[in-house]
Amino acid sequence: MTASLPAIAYNAATIDRADRTFRCSPFHLKLLLDMRYSGVSITKIAGSSGVELGYTKRKMSELIAENDMVWLIQVGMLRREVDGQGLTDSFRLTPLGWQIANKWEGKKIPKARKRDRLQNFISRWLRSVL
Repeated sequence: MTASLPAIAYNAATIDRADRTFRCSPFHLKLLLDMRYSGVSITKIAGSSGVELGYTKRKMSELIAENDMVWLIQVGMLRREVDGQGLTDSFRLTPLGWQIANKWEGKKIPKARKRDRLQNFISRWLRSVL
């Protein structure tokens, strides 16, 4: 059964950018699906636990995982989870992230094409220098 939040009407370019960004990321859909119901800690994403839990395509350091998660925040798919004392080391989906997760649930996500990877790289690079 597909979970949902009230839909926000994002324009096609926003949906396409988020979709492309996720397809270019080192993460599996399972990460987004699990984030629908609770925050996922960076310690579960980084290292060998990310691979074991089916969240990542390869083992990665905490710094690399954090950087990739921050990029998904900048694109609008994720947010940091907050508790009573402030920000935590966990991430949750935004409504845009929910839409992408629901779009691909139960389907095979197509691999990113070279053009997708180039667009994602340029967007990420421009974001870092501007």
